[in-house]
Amino acid sequence: MVVDRTTQHRSKMVKKYLQRNMETIKLEYFPVGSPEFNAIKECWRQGKCNMLSGCYSSLLYLKKAISHYYRTKRFNLDIKKYLFRSTN
Repeated sequence: MVVDRTTQHRSKMVKKYLQRNMETIKLEYFPVGSPEFNAIKECWRQGKCNMLSGCYSSLLYLKKAISHYYRTKRFNLDIKKYLFRSTN
């Protein structure tokens, strides 16, 4: 499993789970300071650009718009490009 270094991925609960399942799960972290390797970061970046370009009359409307965006948006990312990028 490849993950970034967010707090929830390094929590005690996750560490205990991984320790119990070390024969079946191997955790690999994305390099520090390298969002270009993480396709999810690109999806968040696109969403931020698209969502923040509009005006919302309330926080409720913004939440609904964000929820709708990520439920319906289809990102055309070739995941192999992110997993097999060269670090050179």
